[in-house]
Amino acid sequence: MNNHDMGATKHLLLLRHAKSSWDDPALADHDRPLAPRGRRAARAIGSFLSDHEIPISLVLCSSARRARDTVELAEPAGELQIEEALYGASAGELLERLRRLPEEADVVMLVGHNPSIEQLAFGLATNPDELAGRKYPTGGLAWLSLSGPWESLAPGRAELVSFVTPRELG
Repeated sequence: MNNHDMGATKHLLLLRHAKSSWDDPALADHDRPLAPRGRRAARAIGSFLSDHEIPISLVLCSSARRARDTVELAEPAGELQIEEALYGASAGELLERLRRLPEEADVVMLVGHNPSIEQLAFGLATNPDELAGRKYPTGGLAWLSLSGPWESLAPGRAELVSFVTPRELG
């Protein structure tokens, strides 16, 4: 993992679902699938994860179809938990959920929606200036690291390791 100490350090990957399709206006927001561009982006994120050999132990995913489709195409390792409460959750609610993570899960991915994912990433980062002025597009992935237990996760307590977007991944 690029010389990152995986010992006591926790790693959190915050992934905004890939681009969804608006082709069927009759579909409920929750049920919208990925657009072709979103499908390509999700695969690109999957390649990034495997290229960096990120040993994800747990994936928490919104129940929205576009979030589930993103996970399916990105194929992150680890146990997948689809959670209804993550759909529509605020950044504060997402933080509360993350603080209840099992300690044995050292690398966790959360797949959700804006504005909450973006607000959470900006809020947690000790170095938010690295994100300043950047968009958090669909398929955007913030990789944060934290020293200490999950329950200690709080604003300004995690370091932004990397932020990638589908456009940057090609």
